[in-house]
Amino acid sequence: MGEVGILGPELRVELIEGEIVDMSPIGLAHSSRVSRLNRLLSLAVGDRALVWPQNPVILGDRSAPEPDLALLRWRDDYYAETQPGPDDILLIVEVSDTSLAYDRDIKLPLYARFQIPEVWILDIQGGHLEVHREPDAGRYTLQFRPKDLSRVTIAALPDLELDLRGLL
Repeated sequence: MGEVGILGPELRVELIEGEIVDMSPIGLAHSSRVSRLNRLLSLAVGDRALVWPQNPVILGDRSAPEPDLALLRWRDDYYAETQPGPDDILLIVEVSDTSLAYDRDIKLPLYARFQIPEVWILDIQGGHLEVHREPDAGRYTLQFRPKDLSRVTIAALPDLELDLRGLL
């Protein structure tokens, strides 16, 4: 709808289960953390994966969420011909300032249903990182909050450790 002019480019919306959902405005706390994570991930993964900031991912015929960051399988064309789908996604990161309930209650089960292997929710107000792994039957069976943010790993890239202490 954006491509044909039905929705203006200034609108922040995403398609979730066939519904157009307004997205929260981006505040300074949110944008600075997304930018910092984008840089950290980009430097850490190099050419092993592609960081996809605030762009849509396609989950079936009825959902095109726009996570704050997605870590995708590397493609030389940078997904120029097709939007990434579930098989392309290694990690999704949602930075939650005012959207924590929406990210946990709506988006997280959607990601689990489409077998996204790992989702991080960075809870700005709560001051912690939630890691969700091992999707099964529409939910994540492994959930934890890393105690040591200086050595956070990504399941798909287990030899990689990230220092996320400056985010919270």
